[in-house]
Amino acid sequence: MERSRISGILLHPTSLPGPFGIGDLGAGAYQFVGFLQDSGQHVWQMLPLGPTGFGNSPYQTYSAFAGNPLLLSLETLQAEGLLSTHDLRNAPPFPPHRVDYDA
Repeated sequence: MERSRISGILLHPTSLPGPFGIGDLGAGAYQFVGFLQDSGQHVWQMLPLGPTGFGNSPYQTYSAFAGNPLLLSLETLQAEGLLSTHDLRNAPPFPPHRVDYDA
């Protein structure tokens, strides 16, 4: 039996760039998948996607069954008409190179 090997990248979506202080499953995630495809990768491995608990660690989630609401793309929700331009206009400034979970 011949086995094939494939390669991929371990990256949590919170590590992706995003305008709202944390990476999400919006445009940045789609761009990353395009990068994976263009570079011949086959696997995107992620850490758990639950809501973070103590210390904002993805390994200490409040629930193994719930998703993390911080991973929702506000831009996608706006594009689908679920948020207005006004809803996103007053977003606070976020640090560009690190996640500030409290903000």
